[in-house]
Amino acid sequence: MAERRAFSVAIYPRRGGPEGELLIIHHLRLGTWLPPGGELEAGETPLEAARRELLEETGLEGLFRQLTGACGGVPPGLIGYEEHTAGEKGLHMNFVFVADVAEDSEVAPNHEFEHFRWVDRPALEALSSPVNVREFGYLALSARSQG
Repeated sequence: MAERRAFSVAIYPRRGGPEGELLIIHHLRLGTWLPPGGELEAGETPLEAARRELLEETGLEGLFRQLTGACGGVPPGLIGYEEHTAGEKGLHMNFVFVADVAEDSEVAPNHEFEHFRWVDRPALEALSSPVNVREFGYLALSARSQG
């Protein structure tokens, strides 16, 4: 039987712009610190899924901006792509986004997490999480939008 494959998104909500802070959640099922995210639904683009997942998981609405240096046709806020195996869920092909949120935004956790924190670069470096979470976090903290 072929390995299951799923397209997913991860979103780094950012407040304070580049070099500000990122929202990281402690995922209940996985027991680790991650950005919000999830799988694409049928017919969704990665950007549509990122907007939906951010709102569903955190109650936040983000501004996904075209990033400096991005090629034409790249969705706003896309900072990268990676693949990882997610146990019985198979291969996750993961589109990673950064979204700016208002400084006074209140996080409304859904059923996937209870604990969350806003982290700056030093706190991100000290975070006990998968390496790719920190690496994409550094990209999210340094990403600059066009204009």
